[in-house]
Amino acid sequence: MATEIYVNLPVKDLERSKAFFSALGYQFNPQFTNEQAAAMIISDGIYVMLLVESFFQNFIPNAICDTRKHTEVAICLSSESRQAVDALVKKAVAAGAAPSQARDHGFMYQHGFQDLDGHVWEVMHMDMNALPASMKAGA
Repeated sequence: MATEIYVNLPVKDLERSKAFFSALGYQFNPQFTNEQAAAMIISDGIYVMLLVESFFQNFIPNAICDTRKHTEVAICLSSESRQAVDALVKKAVAAGAAPSQARDHGFMYQHGFQDLDGHVWEVMHMDMNALPASMKAGA
């Protein structure tokens, strides 16, 4: 069995968060979605559990991070092209996200946003053909 990843994120308003991520094109598994949590499908094997803060607190030993002051994690998703990176960020901003600065590293292009709860999302496209020689296997 392949390993799956479930990223758990606290949210202040579950319905608002579901509407935001639906605007980005993501769907939710109704089997694991209720008034306290929503199972967002990123791809086969990658899921994000959006959990109402009071419910999320049951699963962690520490206080929930105040994303207005601190960053608890940066979630990075790969994309098939630079254009697809920018298209997803554009959708996120239209749905209420705050954009980050795009960064072009030659072989890797990154752009991102902070969602409605302040979680950092990076979207990147990597062109392996443009990888510097010093980063290639066996270099």
